[in-house]
Amino acid sequence: MTRHLTRRDFARVTASLAAAPAAAFSRGRDFPLVDYHVHVEREMTIEKALKIAAERRVKIGVAEHGGCAEEMRDDAGLRRYIERLSPYPVYKGMQAEGLDWARCFSKEAISELDFVLSDALTFPEKDGRRVRLWTQEAKIGDKQDFMERYVDFNVRVIATEPIDIFANPTFLPEAIVGEYDTLWTAGRMKRVIDAAVEHEVAIEINALYRIPSLAFLRTAKDAGVKFSFGSNTHGDGIGKLDYCLEMAKTLGLSSKHMFSPASRESKPVMRRAAG
Repeated sequence: MTRHLTRRDFARVTASLAAAPAAAFSRGRDFPLVDYHVHVEREMTIEKALKIAAERRVKIGVAEHGGCAEEMRDDAGLRRYIERLSPYPVYKGMQAEGLDWARCFSKEAISELDFVLSDALTFPEKDGRRVRLWTQEAKIGDKQDFMERYVDFNVRVIATEPIDIFANPTFLPEAIVGEYDTLWTAGRMKRVIDAAVEHEVAIEINALYRIPSLAFLRTAKDAGVKFSFGSNTHGDGIGKLDYCLEMAKTLGLSSKHMFSPASRESKPVMRRAAG
C-alpha cells in the first residue's frame, strides 16, 4: 500500500521528476518510458501517482474523462483541469467520451492539452443503446456481424475524432475474447491500421488487457504507425508496462516508432481543422 506523502516527500519527488532528463526514464532505450493512460481519481491522487511513477522510473500522462456528458464538458472545465495539473511534471491529457465530444470544446482549448486519447469501447448497438463492452452489458449474438460493425466503429473513431492516441485497440468483450486470433482477421486489422496511418493517430500498446496482439503490432509497425504505452489504470498499476516493454523488445521499437506530444499548432484538432 502506498503510504501518505508528507509535504516534504512530495516536494522532493516533484522536483526530481521535473529536473530529470529524458534519459532518466529510458531504462537504456533511446526513448523515454511514458505511461500515457493514467487516471487520477478516487483515492489515487496526483501526489500518489507521482510517487509510484518515480519509484518505477516512468513519466505519466494523466487522462481525465471529457465530453459533452462528462463533468469536464466545456472550455472552462478543461482549462481548470489544465491549471490544476500545471504544477506537476506530467503530460496533461484527456480521454474523450462520445463521438461528439469535440463540439463541446474550442479547438484552441483542446490544443492546450498534451494529448487526447479515445477508444471504441462504448459501442453503438443497432437499437441505439451505447453498450460498454468491458461490462456484462455486452451480449454478442452473431459474432461475425458484431465484428464487422465493431471494426467499422473503430475506423469511425479514428477517422472522425481529432485524437492523438487510439486506446484499448482490438479489445474484445469477455464472451468472445477467447476467439481473438480468429475474429481479428488480417483484413480487419488492416482496416484499423490503415485508418491510423491515414489520420496520423498513434496506437496504444495496452498493458492492462495485453493488446493488441503481436501480429497486429508487427503489421502496424511495418505500415509506419506510431505507438504509445498505457497502463489504463485507476489504481496502483501506474507504470506497470510489462506487456508494452515485451512487445517493444520483440519488435525492436526505437524512438522513431514512438508517439510524443505534438506542438500546439500541429495537434490533430488544429491540423484537421486546417485540412
